[in-house]
Amino acid sequence: MNQEKIPATVITGFLGAGKTTMIRNLLQSTGGKKIALIINEFGDLGVDGDVLKGCGADNCTEDDIIELTNGCICCTVADDFIPTMAKLLEREARPDHIVIETSGLALPQPLVAAFNWPDIRTQVTVDGVITVVDSAAVAAGRFADDHDAVEARRVEDGSLDHESPIEELFEDQLTCADLIVLNKTDLIDVAGLGRVRSEVFSRTARKPTIIEAKNGIVPAAVLLGLGIGTEGDIANRKSHHELEHEDGAPHDHDEFDSFVVELGPIADPAVFVEKLKGVIAEHDVLRLKGFVDVSGKPMRLQIQAVGSRVDHYFDRAWRPGEARATRLVVIGLHEMDEGIVRKAIEALV
Repeated sequence: MNQEKIPATVITGFLGAGKTTMIRNLLQSTGGKKIALIINEFGDLGVDGDVLKGCGADNCTEDDIIELTNGCICCTVADDFIPTMAKLLEREARPDHIVIETSGLALPQPLVAAFNWPDIRTQVTVDGVITVVDSAAVAAGRFADDHDAVEARRVEDGSLDHESPIEELFEDQLTCADLIVLNKTDLIDVAGLGRVRSEVFSRTARKPTIIEAKNGIVPAAVLLGLGIGTEGDIANRKSHHELEHEDGAPHDHDEFDSFVVELGPIADPAVFVEKLKGVIAEHDVLRLKGFVDVSGKPMRLQIQAVGSRVDHYFDRAWRPGEARATRLVVIGLHEMDEGIVRKAIEALV
């Protein structure tokens, strides 16, 4: 790797795997390196960016955090990512390292390929692609199948393989990885962790290094400085879409929808969260995240939900002059009825 180039780390992983938490922890252990963050979220509410802006790290100020919320970064490389990188590289005080957090629905392959663009390849290199896995979800079978049964059926009918777009995304993110982080291992036992390892290994022909983590705590020395130069190996990490559509047809994410629900103040957050779990389960919401205005509280409540697992905590005080509001991003499959889900959440207040 050319040491004169700025190293860039791409952090990907499925919905709710813990990417933002891991980045927040990373910023606390970079040894003073100046970090620039590019964050891409699915939906138009920048929750992840807001979380990271509140982390207080001197080496990554609010000006160093760039949010792309206009669409999936792998679909808008030319329109959003390339211009963003160009502006970042034009800065007088250039970063020591760039960290890119993709949407949980993004394919990392097109993003990595973009580092071969003429205006970027001479100045930046992909230090490595890190895929974060929600170990508890995988152990519970959310992305897992009975492999013996699937293989038997595949022999009979190959069209049955990889029917789920979620399954393909999961595999594509693993295929592109230089390092896989099995996060949330504290939520499963030893046997469950063994199943997760076997599941992850079975999903990709490439065998990148796998490490375990709890609460997204991984030292920066482990995550940064891999020195891979991944953009030079992108041909060996093709996604399902690329393999099936070698003609270069554009891909999209029509399988998924997202929308924002705005509510008034919440009187009892514990009761609200319990009721919210019911709505998530009934309507098969994949991901829900956002901020809540709790009546009478000076602190802002953050909510992060993956399936039926909902975490909530007060992350910071409302700032002077900041408009207090409850805003939640809801992400689900395309079949999800936005009107019904929206009404169900609005009825909780």
